[in-house]
Amino acid sequence: MSAHETTQQAPHDPGLSRRTLGVPSITLMIVAASAPLTVVAGGVTTSFAVTGSLGVPLGFLLIAVILTVFAVGYTAMGRFITNAGAFYAYVAQGLGRPLGVGGSLVALVAYNAMQVGIYGLFGFQLSAFIEAKTGFASPWWVWVLLCIVVVGVLGVNRVDLSAKVLGTLVALEFVAVILFDIVSFKTAPEGISTAALNPSALFGPALGIILVFGVAAFMGFESGAIYGEEAKDPKRTVPRATYLAVALIGLFYAFSAWAFSVGIGPSQIVAASQESGPDLMFVFMTDRTSVIISDIMSILFITSLFAALQAFHNAVARYLYSLGREGVVSHKFSHTSKAGAPWAGSVAQSVIALVIVVGFALAGDAFGGAEAMFGDSAFLFPVLTMFTWLTNTGAAGLVLLMSLTAFAVIGFFRKRPAKLSVWTTVIAPALSGVLLAAMFVAILANFPLMLGQKEPDLTTFLLPGLIIAAFVIGVVWALVLRAKSPKLYSQIGHGTEPGAYGTAMIDVVGVEEVGAP
Repeated sequence: MSAHETTQQAPHDPGLSRRTLGVPSITLMIVAASAPLTVVAGGVTTSFAVTGSLGVPLGFLLIAVILTVFAVGYTAMGRFITNAGAFYAYVAQGLGRPLGVGGSLVALVAYNAMQVGIYGLFGFQLSAFIEAKTGFASPWWVWVLLCIVVVGVLGVNRVDLSAKVLGTLVALEFVAVILFDIVSFKTAPEGISTAALNPSALFGPALGIILVFGVAAFMGFESGAIYGEEAKDPKRTVPRATYLAVALIGLFYAFSAWAFSVGIGPSQIVAASQESGPDLMFVFMTDRTSVIISDIMSILFITSLFAALQAFHNAVARYLYSLGREGVVSHKFSHTSKAGAPWAGSVAQSVIALVIVVGFALAGDAFGGAEAMFGDSAFLFPVLTMFTWLTNTGAAGLVLLMSLTAFAVIGFFRKRPAKLSVWTTVIAPALSGVLLAAMFVAILANFPLMLGQKEPDLTTFLLPGLIIAAFVIGVVWALVLRAKSPKLYSQIGHGTEPGAYGTAMIDVVGVEEVGAP
């Protein structure tokens, strides 16, 4: 299509499904993204192992408090903006369109990195479990390719179907972790110790690292706003789901981390975590209960990863839909099915995942990269590279986005005075924005540690560089749009209803706007 050809939104595209999701559905999809069983089995043990501190349980509570303060302004702004682009629309309207587009590309990189990175752990865990139980050895990437198909199929169907699937999986995860907690308190080799709940365990030299490793467990909590256009009552449903999710996640993780320290013993939890890593939970349950229960928990660990994959897939699809609707990326991404699913964005995310997974598979297996990099630990290649590299990159990007969004709240309400308290419109956003910015800096400073590197290498700088590059490219692209297409530029961050304004097509030749701003 030439630079002067235009396209209107196809009449059969109904937009996203409306008034479909209630508070429970959105809450469950938020919790699914954080993968409770994965966090308790993997995140908690990693935090104990790396920080060498007992302050992990209180660290989760402190992060939950910070994110609750962030949610004060975030949800208040959400009452005035209902957009599947969430962060993108908030930053665009609060800090300006260039920063909004920059934030949108950071969101795409971050959510894709989180989603694709989890595939690495999913494939490894499923392949290892099948081999342990049947003796059948299979490449990790075979199961990932099959999973991409399943996730893609759910992604192009009604969002409430995904909600039902994720709700079931999340409920089973909670049952599994609660069972683990009960067994931990029953075992308690050193008694029901509160050593891990002593504030001195948190507020020490390891505080920064505890927060850096703990914040990744909450990634996805902000995704409630992404489903705003599909919520039954966006002004009430999304805020309630966001607050409920962050409270549920924070309290549950803190309690389970404390239970972990009690079950293993406060004096042994750090050493045991360093020795066994994520397997510690399953070894513990095998010793204290039975192999069958441990196996069931292992299966639920895998389904926990699947639930997170689906949740992040849905987020990427809706970001692409929102950006396509407003002409920031190709209009083709704004296409939805009759069921109201953003099928074009969903397919695009599946293709992105497929390309990256094939790349890692070829690099690790076909070209011998796994053996060359890790020697006897080559079988851990998808975990040590794909999962570790990408999920930490994604977490860094999302923390940066939350910080920008917090400051965007201040800018938004300064330009649009509302009958809200100063706490809601200035103090809470400023406080959370500064704390999240500090956390982002801490993540960058500790990135080698997060990647498990003894010495920095190319990935230490390249991976976070992707986040910075995406932001800069987005800002530059917005300025190009402002110069070439003022009307299209004026729509950035303001799309809520398909057909409410003209649509635009962007291609490699140029930009043309249609309709009113």
